[in-house]
Amino acid sequence: MATRVAILIRQRVLHYKAPNVPPLRHISASPFLSQEPQLQDIPTPLPPNPSSGSPFYQENWRKPSSSPEALGGHSLVPLGFDHSSARIMAFSQTLDLASLMSVFADWMLSQRWSDLKQLFEYWIRSLDASGKPNRPDVNLYNHYLRANLMMGASAGELLDLVAQMEEYEISPNAASYNLVLKAMYQASEYEAAMKLLDRMLQTGCLPDDESYNLVIGLLLQKNQIESALKYLDMLLKSGYMLSSSVFTEYVRSCVNSGRLDTLALIIEKCKTTDQNKALSPAWKLCNYIAEVAMQADHSKLSYFALEFLARWIARGENARPPIHLSVDEGLIASAICTAGRTYDSTLIDASLSVLKRSLREKRAPNSETYLAKIYAYASLGNLQRAFSSLNELETVYGNSEEHDRELFSPFTSLSPLVTACCKNGFSTLDSVYVQLENLSQASPPYKSVAALNCVILGCANIWDLDRAYQTFEAITNNIGLTPDIHSYNALLCAFGKLKKTEEACRVFEHLVSLGVKPNATTYSLLVDAHLANRDPKSALGVISEMVDVGFTPSKELLKKVRRRCSRELDFDSDDRVHSLARQFGYMMGGEGRREMLYNLEYSANY
Repeated sequence: MATRVAILIRQRVLHYKAPNVPPLRHISASPFLSQEPQLQDIPTPLPPNPSSGSPFYQENWRKPSSSPEALGGHSLVPLGFDHSSARIMAFSQTLDLASLMSVFADWMLSQRWSDLKQLFEYWIRSLDASGKPNRPDVNLYNHYLRANLMMGASAGELLDLVAQMEEYEISPNAASYNLVLKAMYQASEYEAAMKLLDRMLQTGCLPDDESYNLVIGLLLQKNQIESALKYLDMLLKSGYMLSSSVFTEYVRSCVNSGRLDTLALIIEKCKTTDQNKALSPAWKLCNYIAEVAMQADHSKLSYFALEFLARWIARGENARPPIHLSVDEGLIASAICTAGRTYDSTLIDASLSVLKRSLREKRAPNSETYLAKIYAYASLGNLQRAFSSLNELETVYGNSEEHDRELFSPFTSLSPLVTACCKNGFSTLDSVYVQLENLSQASPPYKSVAALNCVILGCANIWDLDRAYQTFEAITNNIGLTPDIHSYNALLCAFGKLKKTEEACRVFEHLVSLGVKPNATTYSLLVDAHLANRDPKSALGVISEMVDVGFTPSKELLKKVRRRCSRELDFDSDDRVHSLARQFGYMMGGEGRREMLYNLEYSANY
């Protein structure tokens, strides 16, 4: 008709512009035939058999759209009816259940959701070869539910459609409810999702892994971690697999909210199941977990984070081409220190294993890593491995001029080892010295001045001057080594603690006469010896000499001198201390609380 109307309008325009021109002669003597396609008349279907029990039997089957209340107020027949709808209706009458499933599979790939929905609605009203209404199964109906979901149906509308499955004697399965849960997930209706999942458990329709993952993921989005943990336990007990995306979201939520114990519990539960033991967060998230866990001194979570990192390294090595991943060595050193603070030996072993795989024997670990090992083993009381780590440190960096000699100072770097040596008094110190003396005669021998310096300072810390002096002499007489500046400092500390200031000064003069260069610790210990003897003027003289040779006194050292000046009422020395503080830019501050304690008057009268 459209073509014929266009031709008539064109003829009228031509006659209007040239009225005197004779009519055109057509080439063909046959009349014009319209090329418009004619729709085939579709026969009206028979009404459904009353004995079949079809829910459509009470409808006006000649006017399908006239009774929208047939299925609970939601009609399965579209309100509009055009030529495409007519073709789909005619097509639906030629399909059986198997062929309809095949058509649905093709249309789902091309995402023809509207056509799929209409075809199902017409097919459900058609009759099969035996004259009975078509009856879908649960899989076919789930395709119809998916089409409604993709077309933007709400969770309530999908629930109504699920309720209509009973009219066809179909029981919804987990896939049916999962489509409703997806709609709830999109609408963030977490309370309704929890109720629906509980309803599935009560009615005997057991949820699958997708059901649990949808609900858990929705709860995590709403920061309902405790509720999500409940359903996670149910998922693991059911033997289902937790999706990697939900696991990652769970990890991120727990870390951001500070629930480190909960996160460690989740990871531990996942490791107990074969389906979920391979779950692992992303590489960047693993590093973040490790940093947060180490800052909180959470040894178990730190161990799990290192385990995830080791798993990523193994995956990279097995890839083709291989991908070499390496953990930051500072992170490993922090993990070892965390192990020392939490007394966790398994974390030390895991840290060293990850470090070894990260370095790939291309270089030696940094000195900070060895110091962290010494601290961790000393905290655990494993002195044998602590001194073994010290031996490794000396082997790698003992002869290096690039590193500061303070690396082997028992007052700073090796102070954890000194504390561990004198933990049980002289018995531990004697046993350590005996082992070091035996190792010096072994094959190959192990001789270490740094290890003996730890014993000397340990003796000084327990106020045992005799043992400190004997150990100092044994460095040369028994071991065959030469004392270094740290050896003299440890001996000087032993004399200063017992207020033997004159002997401490003779030790200082002796090391200077031997050509040993004093360091800042030497002058600080000499100042402490004079302060113990209540002589702030001599202490200030040592500080002046210290400044002259190029060392800077610390703020704490000046505070100690100022405190002794206040006790001794030496105002001239106090002014010199303030002058030095201004010279080096120190803000000394007050000591009101210390003065209050110092001025307390104790009495026996209660």
